[in-house]
Amino acid sequence: MRRRLAAINVLLLVAVAAPPLPAQENTLPAATQQELQQLFASPTYAAQRFGPARWIENGAAYTTVESDSTGSSIVRYETATGARTVLVAAAQLTPPGTREGLEIADYAWSSDARRLLVFTNTARVWRDETRGDYWVLDLASGALRQLAKGAPPATLMFAKCSPDGTRGAYVQQGDLYVENVADGARVRLTSNGSKTLVNGTTDWVYEEEFNLRDAFRWSPDGTRIAYWQFDMTGVRDFLLINDTDSLYSFTIPVQYPKAGTTNSAVKAGVVNATGGETVWLQLPGDPRDDYLPRMEWAGPSELLLQRMNRIQNTNRVMLADAGTGAVRDVFVERDSAWLDVVEEITWLDDGKRFLWPSERDGWQHIYSVSRDGREVKLLTPGEYDVIRVLRVDPKGSWIYFDASPENAAQHYLYRVPLKGGAAQRVTPAADVGSNSYDISPDARWALHTVSRMDAPPRTALVRLPGHQPVRTLVANAPLRAAAASLLEPPTEFFRIDIGNGVALDGWLMKPRDFDPSKRYPLLMYVYTEPASQTVVDRWGGARMLWHRFLAGQGYIVASVDNRGTPGPRGRAWRKVVYQQIGTLASRDQADAVRALVRTRPYIDASRVGVWGWSGGGTATLNALFRYPDVYHVGMSVAPVPDEHLYDTVYQERYMGLPQQHPEVYQQSSAISHAAGLEGDLLVVHGTGDDNVHYQGTERLINRLVELGKPFDVMVYPNRTHAISEGRGTTLHLYSLLTRYLLDHLPAGARGAGGGNRSGPGGQPAPPGPLAYENSSRTIHTAMIIAAMSAVRPAATACRVFLMPMAPK
Repeated sequence: MRRRLAAINVLLLVAVAAPPLPAQENTLPAATQQELQQLFASPTYAAQRFGPARWIENGAAYTTVESDSTGSSIVRYETATGARTVLVAAAQLTPPGTREGLEIADYAWSSDARRLLVFTNTARVWRDETRGDYWVLDLASGALRQLAKGAPPATLMFAKCSPDGTRGAYVQQGDLYVENVADGARVRLTSNGSKTLVNGTTDWVYEEEFNLRDAFRWSPDGTRIAYWQFDMTGVRDFLLINDTDSLYSFTIPVQYPKAGTTNSAVKAGVVNATGGETVWLQLPGDPRDDYLPRMEWAGPSELLLQRMNRIQNTNRVMLADAGTGAVRDVFVERDSAWLDVVEEITWLDDGKRFLWPSERDGWQHIYSVSRDGREVKLLTPGEYDVIRVLRVDPKGSWIYFDASPENAAQHYLYRVPLKGGAAQRVTPAADVGSNSYDISPDARWALHTVSRMDAPPRTALVRLPGHQPVRTLVANAPLRAAAASLLEPPTEFFRIDIGNGVALDGWLMKPRDFDPSKRYPLLMYVYTEPASQTVVDRWGGARMLWHRFLAGQGYIVASVDNRGTPGPRGRAWRKVVYQQIGTLASRDQADAVRALVRTRPYIDASRVGVWGWSGGGTATLNALFRYPDVYHVGMSVAPVPDEHLYDTVYQERYMGLPQQHPEVYQQSSAISHAAGLEGDLLVVHGTGDDNVHYQGTERLINRLVELGKPFDVMVYPNRTHAISEGRGTTLHLYSLLTRYLLDHLPAGARGAGGGNRSGPGGQPAPPGPLAYENSSRTIHTAMIIAAMSAVRPAATACRVFLMPMAPK
C-alpha cells in the first residue's frame, strides 16, 4: 500500500509541473488501433451472406436479391440447373417520377408468384426495423403501386398479401387496414388505435420476449383476418432521458412492465376482410396475467392458440371457432420449472394431427398430437434433443430437424420417418461445425450453410436426402484469406469436470507464440443466461475475431456454458437453474476457472479477467462480487444488476413473481453482493437502452459509492442495448475494452513463478493502471484520477472513463 501511495505522489508532482495538455489521444499502439479499425470500422472481415432467398414453384426455383450500378433486382435461379433469369429488373422497381429504384430491405411473393411485395424505407421500432413503406409490383402488367399512397413515410407495418394476391393487409398507427392492390381502395378494419391500444401489432415485452411483432393472420381462404389487440393502460412508462439532442432534455416513454408489475391486457378476435364487427375469442383466464404468445389458422374456420399462465409453466393448446369465438382445450403441456413457446405448429394428414415439441420425457422430442388431443405419440425416441423442426416431407414421409446428440456446440441435419423411429443423420461427416438449412417446400433441395469458429461460413445448394452438393453459392474466400493470420492456433473445444458429476463445455484460444512452460492471463467471455449459448462452434464475426486479436496480444481467451444455458443436453441440464438465476451460473463459472487453472499450468491464477454483455454483463458483476478470490478484472457491458428491474415475461419465467419469492430476487441480485468487489471493474452502458435500463447501472453506482468501492464507468448517451448507434461508436467501445484490459490485466507470458504482489483472496495480482512501460509519458489529469482510484479501500473513486495521453 505504501509503495502505491508513493507512486501517486510522484504522479501528482509531475502533473503540477507539466505544460498545458493537448487534446486527449488514444493510448493504444498504432498497430493495435489499426487492427481494431479493421475489425470494427471497415469491411476487411465482413462475411458475405447469401440472399435473402425465397423458394418459389414448390422448390423448382428460388429467387434472391442482386445489386449492381443500376440498383437491386430480383433474380430467379432454376434449382436443378442454375439457369439465371432476371425476374424483376431494378428499372421495374423504380417508382414513377423518380430516378432511383427501391432499396429492398425485404420482399415476399404472393402465393401464385404473380405479385411481389417489397419492404423499403425502413425505420426501427425498438430492436427491429418493423416500420416502413410497402410497394406491390404486378409482374403481368408491370404496374408498381405503393400501399397507403400519400400516408406519412415509414408508417406501415407487417404488410402481407392475401392468399389470392389481390389485396394487402397492414397496420398503420395501431389500426388494421386492407387495401385492394389494383386500385388502392382500402378498408379500415379497426378504428381505436392509440398510444395505449394497438391492433395487429404488440407491446414492447411481447416483441422482446415472445418474438411476436406481426400480430395478425389472413385466413387460408382470404375472407377473414385474426388479430391481437393490446391494451397497455396500466403499464407504467419507463422514461428514457435524452440530454443531448436539443437545448433542453426530453423524455422518451417506453411502456415497460417490470417484474411483478402490470402487463398489457391482451385479447384476440376475427374480423371480415371487408370490414364489420370483430368476433372476440372467449379466452379463459386473466387478459393481463395470461399470455397469448401464438395464434395461427388451423383451417378456414378454426384457430390454434397457445395460452400460457403468467409464470409460464403451463401451456394450454386450444382451438377457437372463428365464427362464434368459442374456445376449447385440446392439449395441455406442464413443467415444474418453465415452458418455452412453441414457435411454429406443423399440421399433418390434412389437419388431423400436428407436431408438438416437448421435454416431458427429459429430452426435447417431437410428438404427433391428434386434433382433439386424445392421441399423443413420440416420434423421436432417444437420449438426445431435437433443437428445431426444419421441414416436413409428407410425400416422402420424413421429418427433417436440427440436432447434435454428441456435441452440444454443433448443429447437424437429421431426419426421422413421419411414423416415428430412429434418427438418421443427413449432414455428411466432413461438414463439422454448425450447419443451418433452408429446405425447399418439396424437401428435395436445401440451401446449406456451414461454418466453424475457425472457418467462415460457406453456403451451397445441396440435393436431399443424399446431401449431394450441386453448386457453391458463397465461399467467402476473401474473408478466409484476410482472417487466416488471426485464426492460428486453432480454437480448442473441451469439456471440463467441475466436480459433483458436472462437466461443462467450453472453448479456448491461445496466443500465436504460445509457450506451455510460461503462464498467461486468462480472459473469460460469459453470458450464462437461459437465452443463449456462448460455446457454439460457429463463425462469430467481429466479436469472435476480437477475442482472437486479444489472444494474439498474449491472453488465453476462453468461455464455458454453465448449467442453465440452452444447449442440447437435456431438460435437467437446462432447467436446474430455475429460481437460481445468478447464483448457480456464477458458481459453475467460478468452478470452471478453478478447474482450468488446476488442469492447465500455463494459466496464471493471478491474472484472471471476465467480460460479457447484457446477461453476460450481469454475470461479470456476479463473478467479481461473489468470487473475488477467482477474478481480478471485469468489464460489464449493459448489465442487469438487479432482476427486479427487468421485464415480467423474461424474469418471471425463470424466477417466479417477486411478490411470491422475494428471497430468490434478493439472492440473484448482483447489487446484493456488491460488498465483495475487490478487483478492477469497468461498467459500460447506453442511456437510451430500452431493454436493459441504465437505471440498473445507476443503482449499482450508488451502492458501490455507499460501500466505498473504486470502479470505472463509461456512459454512451442515447445508445440502445446494442451500443452501436452513431458514427464510430462500435470502434470506440471495443477500443475502450481493449485499453482497459491491457491496462488492468497485463498481457503476455510470465515465468512459472507468476505474479509478485498481493491481490484478491491472497492471490498474486497484476500491476494496476500505473504500470506503464514508458514512465516519461505526459501525465493527463485523468491519470491522476486513475492513480487515486488505485488506493483501496481508503478512497472511493468512480471514473467516467479515462483516456490517458499517448507517449510523445
